[in-house]
Amino acid sequence: MKILVMGDRKRYEKYAPQMNIIEKSEIIYIARDACTAAALEAAPDAGILFADAISRVGGDLLKQMKNLKMVHSEGVAYNGIDVETAKELGIYVCNNKGANAGAVAEQAIYLMLALLRSGIAGDAAVRDGRQIEMKEARMREGITDLADCRVGLVGLGDIGQATAQRLNAFGCELYYYSLHRKSAELEKQLKLTWLPLNRLAAACDIISLHMAVTPDTAGIINEDFLSHMKKSSYLINTARGELVDNHALRAALIQGLIAGAGLDTVAPEPVTKDNPLVTLPEDCKDHIIFSPHLGGITSGSFRRMYRKMWENADRISRGERPDNIVNGL
Repeated sequence: MKILVMGDRKRYEKYAPQMNIIEKSEIIYIARDACTAAALEAAPDAGILFADAISRVGGDLLKQMKNLKMVHSEGVAYNGIDVETAKELGIYVCNNKGANAGAVAEQAIYLMLALLRSGIAGDAAVRDGRQIEMKEARMREGITDLADCRVGLVGLGDIGQATAQRLNAFGCELYYYSLHRKSAELEKQLKLTWLPLNRLAAACDIISLHMAVTPDTAGIINEDFLSHMKKSSYLINTARGELVDNHALRAALIQGLIAGAGLDTVAPEPVTKDNPLVTLPEDCKDHIIFSPHLGGITSGSFRRMYRKMWENADRISRGERPDNIVNGL
């Protein structure tokens, strides 16, 4: 079996499971942002394509790889893959559903706490010799316990549920919105209350995003949504940057319509220095905290994800149906 990998060779080799399929496969590596021509030059006859979660796998490439049977996202996201063309061609598209749910949930809570406790600004104050000044200012302004926050989860898949489980331990009051309401049993188990999207925005102190990017969800955090949020509230995004209208969020932060944002994901990726969310004015730059999209890339997550990818490759090599198919085949 020939396998084309759009991703980092050292990472694949570090986290590779002990499986016979790896030894039996011819593996060709190219850059995660490789163009169609580069992919076709490297391995036009590959039967499997492993793609970085932010790689673009277009229909033109799929149509020209005549032996291709499966495209597997390295992560949970698959919005860079032309799933409809793959379906038309009978090519499975698979992802690593749930493999990094706990890790991303931890990242979301880290960003919540960092905003509530002035993590970045506080570190800078201590380094600048302004420890007491910063401490006194925060005492005057007030610091909110996470336990005292109403948290609204937008999306309730594996990561949203893992976040809810962890927030329950903090004692938060939890709400959620999803395109399809979950069962009463799951709501009771996770101590969640469903609300329509704009009511969720108005009711909660923290909004945390856990949706996949689809035509229905792209830009769901827009000017209208942000106008419903409390001025004291925070937006957390550990899902995908494309869920957020960057210019609307920038305006909301500058105008003080919300208190701040914690972003592990920003579109487009890779994030450049001139991104509208990176270039906030000096007087409000502390209202946003970034992390470099590392919520789901823990060592444990990679071990689970690569095992699933190679298990699915093994299934394909035996003519079997893979797990975690996302394009309806």
